[in-house]
Amino acid sequence: MPAKRSSVIAERLLAWYDANARSLPWRSPPGTNAADPYRVWLSEIMLQQTTVATVRPRFEMFVARWPTVESLAAASDADLMAAWAGLGYYARARNLIACARAVVSEHGGRFLDTEAGLRALPGIGDYTAAAIAAIAFGRRAVAVDANVARVVTRLDAIAAPLPGAMPLIRIAADRMTPDTRAGDFAQAMMDLGTAICTPRNPRCLLCPLMTECRAQAEGDPARYPVKTVKAARPHRYGTVFWATREGAVLLVRRPDRGLLGGMRALPTGPWSDTPPGLAGAPEGYGWQLIDGTVSHGFTHFTLDLALAVGTAVSHAEGEWWPIGDIESAGLPTVFAKAAMTIRGAISA
Repeated sequence: MPAKRSSVIAERLLAWYDANARSLPWRSPPGTNAADPYRVWLSEIMLQQTTVATVRPRFEMFVARWPTVESLAAASDADLMAAWAGLGYYARARNLIACARAVVSEHGGRFLDTEAGLRALPGIGDYTAAAIAAIAFGRRAVAVDANVARVVTRLDAIAAPLPGAMPLIRIAADRMTPDTRAGDFAQAMMDLGTAICTPRNPRCLLCPLMTECRAQAEGDPARYPVKTVKAARPHRYGTVFWATREGAVLLVRRPDRGLLGGMRALPTGPWSDTPPGLAGAPEGYGWQLIDGTVSHGFTHFTLDLALAVGTAVSHAEGEWWPIGDIESAGLPTVFAKAAMTIRGAISA
């Protein structure tokens, strides 16, 4: 990319950002060249695979409860996992508290200000390290998320399909990134992708970079980025068990490793290629299958859960949670949906 074109892109985009930057609780105003590393890091972890609209209220709740990395590091795993419930991709929560503890124990509560140093922390990959370095510390770093990738592929009409095109996209994004205000530039690219250069029906007439966009010159910017056709996700089946006693329901803690690791949950049997019925049911509750199922999509597979209810006939060990307060248990979305469906079926 010619240096003059890169300079034009940076100048026009930063001018647009100065006038149109979103107000977000983890951001500093344009031109300040620095933001709170703790808030930037927390927001970037939350925003992985999750929308700003979903993250904003949860971020504000987190920083009200844990305003510093030291306070988050001191939180219990159970409290953190419960607070994370509903945000999905729960390995992020486990890495979040591991990273906070590493920052406190190994670096005196201060985030490192280089990409290499940040990448050495739990849960921080190439993109997150670049975003923190640029936004929190003003380093010249190139952060390429899905929004940035879409903007860059359209600006340069990169026809190679994703994800294989990512090395080309990073090279192009690097050429566009200015030596100063790299953090503002990264956030401007994100905002442009969110507000103007959208996946469908991009608002090209409002784009400050329209005259520099090669996809627009071709006449069909929405064809970029080109994506490889994804294989269909496998489908699995399981059963969720609703055991009650004196107005409370039995909850379990899932193993630390694996899907939804460390989260409170309703008991389930195996998740398999065929419906397992009552296989794996906790003993002693007089289980009965009821009408209805709960469907949920995970990253790598989809799941249908049959529903079974039972009653404890004697004192039973486990964590018994008041049914009327089940929303405060911090159940992952799939189990929260199951709880709501079962309660509705029982009360009908």
